[in-house]
Amino acid sequence: MRRLVALSVAAVAVAASLSSCSAAGSASGTTTLEFQTAQSADSPLLKALTTVTDDFEQQHPDVKVDLRTGGNDYESQIKVRLAANNPPDLWSTHGWSRDRYSSFLAPLQDEPWAKDFNTALDPAMKNDDGQFFALPVDTAVSGLIVNETVLEKAGVSPDSLSDWDGFMAAVAKVADSGATPLTLAGSKDGSAGNAVDWLAPGAFSETQLASFTKGSFPEAGYQKVLDVLDRFRSEGWINKDYSSATGDDMAKALAENRAAFALSSNALVAQAQQYAPDAKLQFVPIPAMNGGDSYLIGGENTAFGAAKNGKHLDAAKQYLAFLAKPANDRKLAESTGSLPGLTNVTADLGPLAPSYRKWVTEEKVPLEPFFDRVYLPNGMWNTVVTTADGVIAGQSSPAASTSKVASDFSTLYKKTN
Repeated sequence: MRRLVALSVAAVAVAASLSSCSAAGSASGTTTLEFQTAQSADSPLLKALTTVTDDFEQQHPDVKVDLRTGGNDYESQIKVRLAANNPPDLWSTHGWSRDRYSSFLAPLQDEPWAKDFNTALDPAMKNDDGQFFALPVDTAVSGLIVNETVLEKAGVSPDSLSDWDGFMAAVAKVADSGATPLTLAGSKDGSAGNAVDWLAPGAFSETQLASFTKGSFPEAGYQKVLDVLDRFRSEGWINKDYSSATGDDMAKALAENRAAFALSSNALVAQAQQYAPDAKLQFVPIPAMNGGDSYLIGGENTAFGAAKNGKHLDAAKQYLAFLAKPANDRKLAESTGSLPGLTNVTADLGPLAPSYRKWVTEEKVPLEPFFDRVYLPNGMWNTVVTTADGVIAGQSSPAASTSKVASDFSTLYKKTN
């Protein structure tokens, strides 16, 4: 059976150095927690996190939280920190709290707020013993982001995007209207990898997906994804400034009605609406290129864990408990445009509420997990991004890029199994 997550309803990166040691308590008795957030300086989540953290510090004057921004190399630098046994007090686990970081993180299933953990996240975050290692701020549910204004101008109905042929016909109409069909950002942003993650579940059969977990790499299916990206490049269906574009540029393209589609988390919608609050942006299920059923994609998105051997673990847990308060988790989840990660929290999903209501509550469209986190071995993300980027930038063929991914898959699978 294809692995589906049970669904329950409940950028330009300004990088700060990740190499400094965790801050210790000062002579005055104040404890300073180093928190690597993985957020760019202009992200809506960081803005919300800063507000909540200010409230925490006012109520807990003996604890300060040093919110660090993170760049595109966040993941690799966290790995260096962990390898050197020098983890920050808290860090964003970006989907890997169990499978990559659990040996470094404090188990949190006995915390007072743990009773409200959203069970939809069990497959991604809990181990066989029922332990989990991060506070889930939100539950990611994403699809194909659409700009309804651009579609209307092009004479395209969102209902026509229910299958792959309909989607491709819509792309051609958007291009004819003068707008950019698909907005993407260059390799530094990881947008090319997101495109693969979003499209890949619809490129393979159930048997092929199962084969990934057994060490077999179905090259034909993977190349099918890259062939699509190559066609978008050759047809001029991707923004011309792709190589230099950032996540913020993607947000502006949507906000200014210059682009029709994006393959990204809903945080991009929240970011776009900072520029244009009235922008008509929604998400729809992703059409499957293999002719199967459309799907949504998601799972663990924003989650924060605490170093299990950190010098300030008690203070770190106290801070996480503060973030878990319904009013605070609501602010954080709303900033990402996602469902809350805790079941006692109800978020105002704003302009995206119709999408959630239609596709999650009413239609109950199946939710596929993030492709790289389930079907590829640890360490593959950089390869996914760089090879897809090579195709989109016209520097590598789909066949050559697929061969590179297959080679790295084989090497890393043997190391981790």
